[in-house]
Amino acid sequence: MPAPFSSQTAAPRYAILVAGGTGTRMGAGMPKQFLLLRGAPVLLHTLRRFAEPALDVAEIIVVLPADQLATWRAICAEHGVAIPHRLVAGGPTRWASVKAGLGALAGHADGLVAVHDGVRPLVSTAVVARTYAAAAQHAAAAAAVAPKDSVRTLSQHGSSALNRSRLRLMQTPQTFEIDLLRRAYAMPELPTFTDDASVVDDLCRVELVEGDYRNLKITTPEDLLVAEALLNVEM
Repeated sequence: MPAPFSSQTAAPRYAILVAGGTGTRMGAGMPKQFLLLRGAPVLLHTLRRFAEPALDVAEIIVVLPADQLATWRAICAEHGVAIPHRLVAGGPTRWASVKAGLGALAGHADGLVAVHDGVRPLVSTAVVARTYAAAAQHAAAAAAVAPKDSVRTLSQHGSSALNRSRLRLMQTPQTFEIDLLRRAYAMPELPTFTDDASVVDDLCRVELVEGDYRNLKITTPEDLLVAEALLNVEM
C-alpha cells in the first residue's frame, strides 16, 4: 500500500470516468451506467469511489454521450449528489471520449490522471492508490490481474495453448502523467487502441500493478448480479 498522499509533496491527482455504453449486451433498455446497483446507479457508485478523501483527487471528469448528459443531471438531482465533478460530452469511440475528458483538464500543466471505466463500480481505494503511486514513479501504470482459466490462441491451423503465467487481463484505472497522456492522444486513433495503455505503449512502458478480481466491468446481466453479491459482502 503506498504512503498516504500529500498534495504538498506529490503531483495533483485527476480522474476521468468514461461511460459510453448503450446497454445493448445488457438487454435492459437503458445504458448500463444508469442501471441500479443496491439502489444507486452504477456510475454513481464509481464516482463515489474516486471521491474517497483518502485518494485526494483534485478534479473528477465524467464523460458521457451527449444525449445522456441530461439524464445524468436528473439522476444527480434525484439522488442528491453533492460530489463535485465536471460533465463532458464524449465522442463516437472510447478513444474520442477519453480525449474529450483530457481536454477538460487543459488548464492543468502537470499532475497524474487516472482513466477509469464508469461501469467498474467496485474498484477499491487500494487499487486506485496503487496506480497513482506507480504512475508517479514510472509515468504510466495500469491495474491488471492474472487469468484464472486456461487460454488458447486461434489460427487457421486450429488452436494452441498460451502460458497464462505470462498473460494479464487489463483493468482500470490506468493512470499516467498528464503530459504523457496528452502526447499519446495527440496522435491519430488506431484500431489497435483497446485501452489507454495501448495508446501510450509507443511512448512509454506501462507498469502493471496488482488489480482485483472484484473490480469487474458491468457488461452483461450476470455481472450485475455478481456486483450486487460483492457489495453485500462489503456492507
